[in-house]
Amino acid sequence: MTLIKSISGIRGTIGGQVGNALTPLDIVKFTAAYADFIKNQKKNSNTIIIGRDARISGEMVSNIVSGTLIGCGFDVLDIGLSSTPTVEVVVQLHNSAGGIILTASHNPKEWNALKLLNDKGEFLSARDGEQILQLAESEDFCFSNVDEIGKYTFDSSYNDKHIDEVLNLNLVDVDLVKSAGFKVVVDAVNSTGGFMVPQLLKKMGVECVRLYCEPNGYFPHNPEPIPENLTDISELVVKEKADFGIVVDPDVDRLAMVCEDGSMFGEEYTLVTIADFVLSKTPGNTVSNLSSTRALKEVTQKHNGNYQASAVGEVNVVEKMKSTNAIIGGEGNGGVIYPALHYGRDALVGIALFLTQLAERKISAKTLRASYPNYFISKNKIELTDQINVDALLLAMQEKYKDEQITTIDGLKIDFKEGWVHLRKSNTEPIIRIYAESEGKERANAFAQKMINEIKELI
Repeated sequence: MTLIKSISGIRGTIGGQVGNALTPLDIVKFTAAYADFIKNQKKNSNTIIIGRDARISGEMVSNIVSGTLIGCGFDVLDIGLSSTPTVEVVVQLHNSAGGIILTASHNPKEWNALKLLNDKGEFLSARDGEQILQLAESEDFCFSNVDEIGKYTFDSSYNDKHIDEVLNLNLVDVDLVKSAGFKVVVDAVNSTGGFMVPQLLKKMGVECVRLYCEPNGYFPHNPEPIPENLTDISELVVKEKADFGIVVDPDVDRLAMVCEDGSMFGEEYTLVTIADFVLSKTPGNTVSNLSSTRALKEVTQKHNGNYQASAVGEVNVVEKMKSTNAIIGGEGNGGVIYPALHYGRDALVGIALFLTQLAERKISAKTLRASYPNYFISKNKIELTDQINVDALLLAMQEKYKDEQITTIDGLKIDFKEGWVHLRKSNTEPIIRIYAESEGKERANAFAQKMINEIKELI
């Protein structure tokens, strides 16, 4: 069993002993710590928004979180089965004190998590997250008396309100998309994207073929939207003669596309192509994290904008976007952040902008993908054990490649002429991530394997 306590939230497997997994007692402790933190912020609102993906454990976790918040004196607005970006948008729309999203994102079904938001609907800063961890460890909680407990309200209508906010964006042209007559296949890994994405597509006049769209929490494949997990949709796109395929993760903040011939558009290129479209209409700056493709930098420069890289993590990307006035940014895992709506990864925004781009340019997904550089990122990982000293390992690699361009704001990134490699400890899993980019899949994989072999020699 696993329990990972980090500044980005509390993530763990369901079942097991207290302190070693995401048990009911652990859920109460961290929810109460979050409630204490929000109280100390002295916000005008007394409402916390909660929403969840379709995980099997979701209802249980939601009930515990709601009860704890009410016991701490907060009113709870539960929007039910929804998405991470929906909760973020609702916090904004409702001017609430904060929000908790109950999802473990791309992790398998035995996992769940509490993702914590501030009153802007954004993930907490590192400083705020650390404060909550300290409050949780102290366990110095004082719950409200009976006359001061909060109230519970359930309202599932906010999913449609989020979709309407997406469709009202200036760069989303619903009429143009309707005229294109698109047909797409959707794989929502049996979570909340299974009803949210088809609803968005219906309003945009797009024919939708559903694959794994029953929100029952039984994931038919590993929910991370990477090529090896997407063979079924690849085959169905070809069989249905669809224009392309759409893949989202369980909480609908990551977006990947499949081309009409069943090939992968590449989740790294989700942000690249949507940024290209946005920059063509509204020139400006962009941001992605250190582990994202250099193609975004090239697209940004093509439109005379400035590109900046941040440390990995949505909160770091958002912070850099704000400081550089970036008009679009995100992460190479298919996460698109478009501040015109909100500062959070949002697959629904990505889908609407991608459809508008295809309709306007009157080209296929395959042709669009071919218009960008053929970079490939080989994404690998090494399982961590207690014997592995990650910091010492990274220092050894840094010394070995000290003559190359080095970046150490998040792990170790080494830029070479033929590409780059980024080595970092994951914030959400007990692993070291080894990402390497170069031209073409074969060269990138060889580049990555060379680095993996060197790392293993040091372990």
